[in-house]
Amino acid sequence: MSEAAQVIDGRAEAAKVRAQVRDGVAQMQRDFGVVPVLAVVLVGDNSASHVYVKTKTRQAVDAGIGTLGYDLPAETPERELLLLLDELNGRADVHGILVQLPLPSHIRAERILEAIDPRKDVDGFHPHNAGMLAIGKPALVPCTPMGCVRLAKTVHPSLRGLEVVILGRSTIVGRPAAQLFLLENCTTTIAHSATREIADVARRADILVAAIGRAEHVTAEWVKPGATVIDVGINRVQDPAGSSKIVGDVDFASVSRIAGAITPVPGGVGPTTVAFLLQNTLQCARMQLSVPKSRGEVA
Repeated sequence: MSEAAQVIDGRAEAAKVRAQVRDGVAQMQRDFGVVPVLAVVLVGDNSASHVYVKTKTRQAVDAGIGTLGYDLPAETPERELLLLLDELNGRADVHGILVQLPLPSHIRAERILEAIDPRKDVDGFHPHNAGMLAIGKPALVPCTPMGCVRLAKTVHPSLRGLEVVILGRSTIVGRPAAQLFLLENCTTTIAHSATREIADVARRADILVAAIGRAEHVTAEWVKPGATVIDVGINRVQDPAGSSKIVGDVDFASVSRIAGAITPVPGGVGPTTVAFLLQNTLQCARMQLSVPKSRGEVA
């Protein structure tokens, strides 16, 4: 048992990815006279969504990526949003499209995500990209799962043969993360609300990925001594003084005493998610121009 787990620095890894993207954008501009452009669509007045969009837009600009912002009122009809996406799909000067979730209740998120051109799907949520990932073919991959793998590799340069348990089966994190770890030759289990003796399943993991959306739910009893713990959760809770704070799905205080390495919240998976969004935007532009990745570039 470790006295104190290694804290995995997501901000440092995100900075490396952003630097790589910045270099790729500059090379594309030199070689082809093209700057990748990301269209960001925000519907409604969700305060957290506005913060996320501001962060994504700022970091895109810092990486040399052009941005187009569409801030639509909450009452925007679904058909109007679909017409906007159809316009953006057809614009050669728009390489990536991001629709910030969640959407207002009268708009079907599934219908909206399916309407994005798969070649411009920077979130990697389109059924085409999900299907390609499922069969192990090149695709645009959801950003948070890519961050999970990247951070795991800071501890384990080779993931081959390691046992990975993913807590959560969402199509945004759990399922694509399982596919990515399978591609790294891991033995991968998805555990969820119907899993029997879930803590026992979690304790088998060399790498435990928590993506269940329950604040500090995963305690030390769920973790094998020395395991690497990747905390995807973002939960706002009240502290005893009445102010709010952000915590993960993992009880950091107890788990960090038994794990070998752990991601903090904030400062862990979150920064890498935004960085891989930028990488996906660059990759969208490359696909549309039939430009291969730069040598040495990795996820």
